[in-house]
Amino acid sequence: MTLTCQSWQRAKPNRIDRRDLKISLAPVRSGVSLLSQGHIVNQTFETVRPVQGIKDSYLAQARSKRLMNLILIVVFVVMLVSGFTTADHRNAGGFWAGLPNILDFPADVVGEAIARGHLLPGYMVKYFPSLLETVNIAAASTLLGAMIGLVLSLVITRGLAPVPWLIAPVRRLLDVLRAVPEIVVALVLIFLLGGGPVPAMIAIALHTVGALGKLFSEVNENASLKPVEGLASVGAGWGQRMWFGVIPQVAPNYLSYALLRFEINIRASAILGFVGAGGIGYDLRNTMSWGQGKFDEAAAIFLLLFLTIVAVDQISSKFRHRLTDGQASAKVML
Repeated sequence: MTLTCQSWQRAKPNRIDRRDLKISLAPVRSGVSLLSQGHIVNQTFETVRPVQGIKDSYLAQARSKRLMNLILIVVFVVMLVSGFTTADHRNAGGFWAGLPNILDFPADVVGEAIARGHLLPGYMVKYFPSLLETVNIAAASTLLGAMIGLVLSLVITRGLAPVPWLIAPVRRLLDVLRAVPEIVVALVLIFLLGGGPVPAMIAIALHTVGALGKLFSEVNENASLKPVEGLASVGAGWGQRMWFGVIPQVAPNYLSYALLRFEINIRASAILGFVGAGGIGYDLRNTMSWGQGKFDEAAAIFLLLFLTIVAVDQISSKFRHRLTDGQASAKVML
């Protein structure tokens, strides 16, 4: 918009009509607005592209994961069916043919136990010494295995190990001890040492070393290193640092795992009796092998073993909860 010379003379200096200013600046504002809108649109398109790429990548990974899960399920089902079919063909009797007779043996045991129920208390007193032998095997093997496992757990814990290069070999040793079943070790020891409770105790103790050594090492990794560093600063040796700096922190967890392992070892010692390792399992095998006429004694042994395991489970469970939850009234003295 142009101003004439007369209107300019009549106007005051530095004075411009607002309407003229608005009209003159309108094209500029519209251009800026369009420019800013175009910039926002470009930014929006640039933002949408990577989001869409992330979404496509996620969907592709989800489809791949579902496909792998489906393949694993199919492989598992095929292996399960083929293994069951092979075992059924190689069995002395077909599984499906013997399935209707699966309850015959329990029915014979229960029937004979009911018919001679008045003799069960006497049988339980008769086999109580064998039960004590089984519990003693479990207790001795748990104590021995826990002591050795505690030392090895400190040796394989990173940050606490006195010799770092021993960590890997000792860990593999514990893996082997856990992998070999107790019954296999017991059979070898029975062949070397003869039948009795000693092979069973050694076999269970070896397996306990592998199991508790692994559990104790995981507990040690959660211990604070500040007491250990403080003891090291005053010249304490490795044994003193472990005894006064680490073990007091994790002693409740040690005891909890040891009690849990004691429950497992009672069952294991009863099972090892079937292969001649002594204890109540040996008497149970003899009564079951005799057949009818001894089923009432087998029922008494079953009942005695069941009550013992339930009692030990309840008592140890109570102590484990008190130790791990911090509810124990007495302090652990080391």
